[in-house]
Amino acid sequence: MKLAIYGYGNLGRGVELAAAANSDIELTGVFTRRDPSAVHTVTGAPVYAADAILDHKEEIDVVVICGGSATDLPVMTPELAKNFCVVDSFDTHANIPVHFAAVNEAAQKAGTTALISGGWDPGMFSLARLYANAILPEGSDYTFWGRGVSQGHSDAIRRIPGVRDARQYTVPVAEALEAVRSGRRPQLTTRQKHRRECWVVAEEGADRAAIEKAIVTMPNYFDEYDTTVTFITEEELRRDHAGLPHGGFVIRTGTTGVDGEHTHTVEYRLTLDSNPEFTGSVLVALARAVDRVHRRGRTGCLTVFDVAPADLSPLSGEELRAHML
Repeated sequence: MKLAIYGYGNLGRGVELAAAANSDIELTGVFTRRDPSAVHTVTGAPVYAADAILDHKEEIDVVVICGGSATDLPVMTPELAKNFCVVDSFDTHANIPVHFAAVNEAAQKAGTTALISGGWDPGMFSLARLYANAILPEGSDYTFWGRGVSQGHSDAIRRIPGVRDARQYTVPVAEALEAVRSGRRPQLTTRQKHRRECWVVAEEGADRAAIEKAIVTMPNYFDEYDTTVTFITEEELRRDHAGLPHGGFVIRTGTTGVDGEHTHTVEYRLTLDSNPEFTGSVLVALARAVDRVHRRGRTGCLTVFDVAPADLSPLSGEELRAHML
């Protein structure tokens, strides 16, 4: 399969590394909105201007779109789906139905195949929720994220006047996790499930008290959580918070039996050293599936729910039955 990457930030580099790890995939190029001559890929893959991608149409089976969900993907994915099979990692959960409809319309008209909202949540966590719900219809779902860096929340802190740099970690509350794992099916508020740790580098002379107040009272980001703010130096930030770890848990507790006398817990956990590299690995596996589905004649938009597990793997059906079933 011939793969192209559209957008070359942390996620684009993650996709590049994942493609290099799969012998059945050839990375034909990286397409960027920056000056191509200023972009140097990890593996030496060629770099082209984003607006030149149509010139390479015959060299590409699937485009993995590595843009942001807020403003990039709602425009990029339906536009690229007019000419290419595509995969994206759109992760604004509430807007997935609208994004799906727009991409599906474009792909259906063009005869291409698209898959949106790949990654780990939405993505792998979505599958965990679906499987557990299908098996335990009487039950409750719980999703915990972290401990990991929230890039969106970190960016929100950096926009506060007086902040030079920042990292924000989402951390599950241990007591809430244990309550869920016990099978008691607790009703938990947002504050009870997660807390937020903020590590902030302030500008010299900045009002730290004002910065802290702006963080802990920020609507839609921190005001509903127990939030700690710790001021550190730029050197400490580079030394202790340079990585992009993440992960989390999807848990469903349910009951079976005549009167629900038997309790069951299903848990799926991810612990990720590099959020973008793991997400990139998921997207490459999904790109393989999109290519196979397209070759069988299916067009339009898909999600992870529409992909057969065997289509994700480079192994043959015979190999899967012999070694993984």
